[in-house]
Amino acid sequence: DGKIYDAYVIYPKNHISEANFVEYFVYQIMPDILENKCGYKLCIYGRDICPGEDAASAIEKRMQQSRRLIILLTQQLINSKEDAYDQHIALYNALIQNNTKVILLEMETIGAYGKLQESLRFIIKHQGIIRWEEEHAMHPQSPNSKFWKQVRYHMPLTCRPS
Repeated sequence: DGKIYDAYVIYPKNHISEANFVEYFVYQIMPDILENKCGYKLCIYGRDICPGEDAASAIEKRMQQSRRLIILLTQQLINSKEDAYDQHIALYNALIQNNTKVILLEMETIGAYGKLQESLRFIIKHQGIIRWEEEHAMHPQSPNSKFWKQVRYHMPLTCRPS
């Protein structure tokens, strides 16, 4: 299908110097499970977009080269203006061009979905959301946990668990 990546990951880019769990999840846990244990190829901003590349065009190009879009929903992502471009392009590709499936991962309690933009509410209504819960934090590296099984269910059919 001409795609290079199985999924492009959208997450809040935290500029606070101390690492937070979402960044640890994006850079350590997701690649370990989905790439190392399941054989998927992820595109993660900050890891797979070269320094010096025009960020806007690089983001759009990488999304077009991806079979899925994984959006990590957090309060920070919902309220962030700097992450809005990623979301806008992703949701445009998913809803208007209808060529990319979106996987929503609720990483922390969002509360009422009424605050979310209409396109996210539409996706939640039609395909649901996968919730990261505290018990997953106990064994985040188990590809056989309920959480990772749900994620893999929505991924392309290339997963080969080891």
